[in-house]
Amino acid sequence: MNKKLFLLLVILMSLSLIGIIFVQGYWIKSTVDDKEEQFSYNAKQVLINVSKELQNQELENFWFEFQQADSVTGAFNEANMSKYFDSDKSDYERSQDVLSDGYVEEDNKVSSDFLVSGRDSSQLASIMNRGINNMFNQDEDAGERLSKEEKIEQLMGMSEYQRNMLRSYISEYTEKIPIHKRLSEAKISELMQRELQNYNLNTDFEYGVYSNSLATKVKSDNFSPDNPATYSVPLFVDAVGNSNYQLLVNFTGKKKVVLSSVTLMAALSIMFTLIIVIAYSSALSQLIKQRQISQIKTDFINNMTHEFKTPIATINLALDAIKNPKIINDTEKVNRYLQMIRDENKRMNAQVENVLQISKLDKNELDLKKERLHLHDIVEEAINHVELIVEDRNGYIKTHFGALKSSVLANEDHLTNVVVNLLDNAIKYSTDIPKIDIYTENVRNYIVMKVRDQGSGMTRSVQKKIFEKFYREHTGDIHNVKGHGLGLAYAKRILDDHHGTITVESEKGKGSIFIIKLPLIT
Repeated sequence: MNKKLFLLLVILMSLSLIGIIFVQGYWIKSTVDDKEEQFSYNAKQVLINVSKELQNQELENFWFEFQQADSVTGAFNEANMSKYFDSDKSDYERSQDVLSDGYVEEDNKVSSDFLVSGRDSSQLASIMNRGINNMFNQDEDAGERLSKEEKIEQLMGMSEYQRNMLRSYISEYTEKIPIHKRLSEAKISELMQRELQNYNLNTDFEYGVYSNSLATKVKSDNFSPDNPATYSVPLFVDAVGNSNYQLLVNFTGKKKVVLSSVTLMAALSIMFTLIIVIAYSSALSQLIKQRQISQIKTDFINNMTHEFKTPIATINLALDAIKNPKIINDTEKVNRYLQMIRDENKRMNAQVENVLQISKLDKNELDLKKERLHLHDIVEEAINHVELIVEDRNGYIKTHFGALKSSVLANEDHLTNVVVNLLDNAIKYSTDIPKIDIYTENVRNYIVMKVRDQGSGMTRSVQKKIFEKFYREHTGDIHNVKGHGLGLAYAKRILDDHHGTITVESEKGKGSIFIIKLPLIT
């Protein structure tokens, strides 16, 4: 695949994935906002219903309680009014209910004019009797002649207008009553719980009643007006919509209610999005690796072709030379060309064998028969394989055997090939005269061998990859040294099978040190 096209596809796929994540996040946020808005709407409806119910109950309590007033006339009178508003208390005791514990009632006005007194009861009785008679077009005497049952029927049969009129008459008197006399905490809690159930809101709550932004005695134990989930509604609204009291409610479980409705879908959405991200990342990683492998294989084929092309051309030239009548009778030249053909053929065979051995190692099909060997002997044998090449370049290979113990369990052929590969790399990557030193030492139950050269060295990024198959350092599109990138990968696989390790220390322009560590045997 073209590099630019591959990069374009990766960018488009990444942008699409980011877009999916953004859409999922936006959807979750929008859902939470919608649920929160729905909760707020339902909460406000609950408070409105509670406020209306409290006002209606106050009206009904006045009406039905006062129907107990006089079994003969059924009229409102001062004695019955005083009885309803704690007439067993003295005027002084009732005055203490207006303001206590720093709570404000009725705009902070403390005066005997605002207390529940006999004079107030008499006024309300007069107002309500007169108002009811006016509503039903009756004179005062006719109103007093109504029976209790007739007055109850009248209340139940009132129009909304008539109820509002009656409510306004009652409010003229109740405005002077302390709010904790008009409301009970138990009643507020009961109404709140009932309305919350009607709207399927399973949440805890705290409440408080305020008078013109000032706290009253009517509140729950843990109420706080600073809670962000606080809603308010006016209480005891008059005919023109004015009110001196507000009911404030904290829905402490609001967050839980809102999130519980979207938690499952949000969790599934996040989980599936994570799966897509992981799958995409894995697929992208595999694509990049496959592209790298494809490039490495292409380089390998090019190098292998180059390596085979030279010996094949040499063999063809040698065969053509032997066919020449002038040479075929010259035994010395014929033997020379035959030896050249044999050497080039061995060279190609060795390259093919390296590839086959790596393939067998990958499939765990290579059967390594191991025996007790001395590493120093293997090093000497490996040096014999490359000694002529080093001498031809006027270089040297020196040994510094510091290890007192060198017995290892190893396969002689493969371990020798490992050392030969290291020496061959040291020779090839020495730009000047090859200068190679081999050190050994014992570290606990291991023998450590170091192969040091003074060649071109390598960067840290190259050191991390040199043991990978087919990897070879190159500059631009031209490899500085010909090869297949199999030698060090082969060495690592063989040493892994011998329970050993191989590492490298190098600096660009200052040579490299390859370190082999093998377990000793007794």
